[in-house]
Amino acid sequence: MIEDVVGKKVYGTWIDMLQKLVPEGRTHRLAVVIAGMLRYTEMVSYDKQDKNSKARNLAEFFEFSYEQSMEDDIEGILSLIECFLADANVSYKRVNAKGDGYSIAESAVYEFFSWENMPWKR
Repeated sequence: MIEDVVGKKVYGTWIDMLQKLVPEGRTHRLAVVIAGMLRYTEMVSYDKQDKNSKARNLAEFFEFSYEQSMEDDIEGILSLIECFLADANVSYKRVNAKGDGYSIAESAVYEFFSWENMPWKR
């Protein structure tokens, strides 16, 4: 779905980036990069929604996801990011030194939803 909105060239570049960055990358850095890609996708979907039904569907999906996030339901955006990472054929589930599991995809969701939070402006 993302590829249909941002285009094959942009999507292909992102997939290539993820394949190179994710295996050795640090989660706190990767999450911001992935959130940025998703934020770009959101903006393009809003820009194209009048002329493109897939973009309109994605724009509606983002709006619905924001509503769900207010209720602490992140499953929609999480599944979108997991599909994105699966397209890149990279593992997004990790285990820390203590043996606890965590997810790059889940970290990216929180970065996406907090994209415009700037605590220094409060």
